[in-house]
Amino acid sequence: MEAFLYESHESRVKFGRGLIREAGFELEKLGGKRALVITTAGRRELANSMAALLGERCAAMFTEAVQHVPVKTVDNAMKVVRQFDVDSFVPVGGGSSIGLAKALALKTGYPILAIPTTYAGSEMTPIWGITENGQKKTGKSLLVRPKTVIYDPELTVTLPSRLTATSGINAVAHCVEGLYAENANPVISLLAEEGIRVLCSTLQALIESPKDVTLRTEALYGTWLGSFVLGSVGMALHHKLCHVLGGSYNLQHAETHAVILPYALWYNSAAIRPALEAIARALNCEPDDVAGSLYDLTNALGVPVSLKEIGMKKEQLDEAADIAVKHPYYNPRPLEATSIRHLLEYAFYGERPKRSKLL
Repeated sequence: MEAFLYESHESRVKFGRGLIREAGFELEKLGGKRALVITTAGRRELANSMAALLGERCAAMFTEAVQHVPVKTVDNAMKVVRQFDVDSFVPVGGGSSIGLAKALALKTGYPILAIPTTYAGSEMTPIWGITENGQKKTGKSLLVRPKTVIYDPELTVTLPSRLTATSGINAVAHCVEGLYAENANPVISLLAEEGIRVLCSTLQALIESPKDVTLRTEALYGTWLGSFVLGSVGMALHHKLCHVLGGSYNLQHAETHAVILPYALWYNSAAIRPALEAIARALNCEPDDVAGSLYDLTNALGVPVSLKEIGMKKEQLDEAADIAVKHPYYNPRPLEATSIRHLLEYAFYGERPKRSKLL
């Protein structure tokens, strides 16, 4: 076994049905007396319910969170923070809500009590992202890592099938890249493999039985594993490309993850044999067909498998490839503009990845 580094950061997780009702108690433990409840425009009813649960500890609501966390949205939310003398944040929703809370925590240092309702998996991480002038900037800070996370499977029962599938694949991507991250270690790799197994064995069943709380509980458990992996080790090409495509071209975040994952694995396959073997065990497939098997899963879930389907234009591929290689970052296979451009075109048309086409 090679040498490795494992770091653990303190966080509190409550997982179980009906635990949303303990949000007030958890906020009190964080010292929050004037919380800002954060969600998206489509989840105002959920925000109202959360405000009622928090009672006098809710100072205000902000229901204008949007994907990719535009700087203008952050500025508008900060006005509410100042106006109502907010001292804590309670995002309820997916990556858009939690991402905005992180951006606000980065500015204020106030604690976050996160309540995820999708499988996006940003709730356990110190990673933040803000989009300005068509570019998504990301970074890490322990200030933005939620102090407490409540996972309540009952909140995911109404999650639409398409978002169930795409956000679930998003969580799978966290586990996949955790296996070949620069600072990967045996502890996180075990959790990552388990996360892939749980999520991939559950998502198809959830499409057929979306109200099954037992299945929802399993999927949320897999999400926690993926989020923990994402927050514990670095990421690589897949996440970089998704940030580029989402931030620069406003592609839907979870759908972009679902499209790109098989092709990022295909690109890196020659350099990540141990990771391929772990993923193959989780998927019950051959290591040389991991990328194709993940493509098959996405296709079977009935969600987009090509960049063209989610709004990317072919004439944007050259620019996207240039942006992706502009700032060097870790990846097990070196990033070359020509090869990344080929990857993006492969993903644009949505062809099943084949090892024979690897450049």
